[in-house]
Amino acid sequence: MTFFWSSWITLISIGCWAFILGVLLFVIKYKPSLEDDGTTGHEYDGIREYDKALPKWWLVIFFGSIIWGVAYWVFFPAMFPKHWEGIATVEVDGETVPWTSKNELFSELESNNKVFTDNFEKNILVKADAAGATATLGTLNELQATMRRSDNPPADLQTQIDGKVAELAPYVEKLSENPNALKVGSRLFLQNCAVCHGSNAKGATGYPNLTDNDWLYGGEASNILTTLHNGRVGGMAAWRDQLGEDGIRAVAEYVLAMSGNQNDYELDQTKVAQGKVIFNEPTNCVLCHGPDGKGMISAGAPNLTDNIWLYGGDRETIRETLRYGRAGVMPKWDTKLGNERIMLLAAYIYSLSDKTGKSPEGSMVTAAATQPVATQEATAN
Repeated sequence: MTFFWSSWITLISIGCWAFILGVLLFVIKYKPSLEDDGTTGHEYDGIREYDKALPKWWLVIFFGSIIWGVAYWVFFPAMFPKHWEGIATVEVDGETVPWTSKNELFSELESNNKVFTDNFEKNILVKADAAGATATLGTLNELQATMRRSDNPPADLQTQIDGKVAELAPYVEKLSENPNALKVGSRLFLQNCAVCHGSNAKGATGYPNLTDNDWLYGGEASNILTTLHNGRVGGMAAWRDQLGEDGIRAVAEYVLAMSGNQNDYELDQTKVAQGKVIFNEPTNCVLCHGPDGKGMISAGAPNLTDNIWLYGGDRETIRETLRYGRAGVMPKWDTKLGNERIMLLAAYIYSLSDKTGKSPEGSMVTAAATQPVATQEATAN
């Protein structure tokens, strides 16, 4: 709120308070002339008016509310809030800060989170034989707090944080075998991830299936942790201007051939040959998807040789992907969920993934397109 509006509201509040108080004091001091029977002489419909003092309990409550209002202005930043922080304080992130509704919310969240983390350490980590994660979590929390407080954090601070996140991977694998951890993880998934990946985690068009063995950025516990902590931003460029429509159709035909032509199209072998040449140009598709078309985890580029498609594997969808590109964003969850919840969520996702090495038939999750993860929640699969 600007200074004008905050001061305007403050002045109106003080003016209203002063007016009401003045009227009340005037009424209390005003003494009308009374008849011998104690009435004011006013009568209406047989009802005569007396002049009686207000009840003391009413006056105590009224004046008490005024005193409470003045005290509130002093304790809290209700009076010129940009220039008066009040004298009330709360604890946020280990520091005493002036009271604001935002700071109070953060303080309450920290208090509630403390209850959760204590229970997580005592009743989940210990029972899953993963108590060794406690020390790593403590260090990780300290590093992240330093990052939040620093305007110019050390150059290697993020590297240190990423290293500590990676150290949690073995404990996530242990949690993935613990029923209590999976129960909590499933609740976290339904609350945060199901909106994009579905309650069964099988994804939808543009959102990865988390139950198969096809992962854009890797399906190991360490990969899943990194995805949840840092998020992913993937993109496949539009190739319409560079390749032209003939080039788009040729590359699409080659991708269909590479993937096994699951839709049994009658492929144009001339276009397949042309598409192969275009695909393998050093600055074209081969740069991310590799000469064998199997993709690269480091770039988040999908495998084009299987039957798993994120945006669809029919001929026209592949052409559309090549023409206009794809863009996908998976948000970072470290500040929203915290390290302990991310461990539980990663363990649940890790437990869902197919580790047999056999991808399910007819999966909705993509290939022809891009690097994007395009998820709203859990990891890129």
